[in-house]
Parts: sequence; structure tokens; C-alpha cells
Amino acid sequence: MQAVRDYLKITWDDEDTMIQDLITRGKTYLNGLVGVELDFDVEDEPKSLLLDYCRYAYNNALEYFEDNFKTQILRLQLKKAVDAYVEI
Repeated sequence: MQAVRDYLKITWDDEDTMIQDLITRGKTYLNGLVGVELDFDVEDEPKSLLLDYCRYAYNNALEYFEDNFKTQILRLQLKKAVDAYVEI
């Protein structure tokens, strides 16, 4: 949660529940888009997308998120599909 607070430049504590809800919804949304459980604890594309999802949600602009990040989402989908294929 601290990474999201820092990314959104939130220094006050009264929005912790809302931020946790944004994170939970963002993880569920991104996992659904990609089709696998993503690791959001590693400094990588999933965490970056989660931070941006939270930024868009916090600023009431979620309708633009998927269009603005479609390249990154597609790249992540393809990477996870290739990883799954290699494991077979």
C-alpha cells in the first residue's frame, strides 16, 4: 500500500481503506485481463500497471486506462502465454 500512496503522493491517512480497495480491485482486474495470477510484489510490468490502474481509479478516469495501456497489457498477456507454453 505504501508504494501506491507514494505514487499518488498521498501523505494523509484518512484514505487508507479507499486505497486498499483500489489495490484489490486493480489486482483482480489485471489478473482477469492477463488470465493468470500476477506477482505485484516484484518491480516489474504487473506492479507498474497496478500503480497506474490505481492512479486512474483515484482520479476517476478508469474509462481511459485500458486504451492508454493496451500496449503494455498486450505485451504482458503475450509474455505470460509464452511462459505458460514453455512450462508445458
